Amino acid sequence: MIILFRWLLNAFFVLLGSYFLSGVEIASFFSAMIAVLFLSIVNAIIRPILILLTLPINILTLGLFTLVINSLMVLLVASIVKGFNVSGFLPALSLSLLLWLGSMLGSLLLKEKK
Repeated sequence: MIILFRWLLNAFFVLLGSYFLSGVEIASFFSAMIAVLFLSIVNAIIRPILILLTLPINILTLGLFTLVINSLMVLLVASIVKGFNVSGFLPALSLSLLLWLGSMLGSLLLKEKK
């Protein structure tokens, strides 16, 4: 149930990004859900490899290069999923920051009381 809630919340933030960010276009809520599904798969498989390969530059930039990697993951998913278009690097960076904000909000909402 928690995974479904996070999936829907992230799809909502992708839709929100398409409304407020120029350069991000989404055809429908279904396309947003598919984009979030592919983004989670790409983040689970490709992102750790890229972070490991770019570790020296990531250390030099104090972790800020991770934003570049997240933006590249958004651009990769936009090239795969039909109905999800991102026109450049800056819209992808803005969308990845918005998705980070949505993930943080979801974590706060689903935080278990100990």
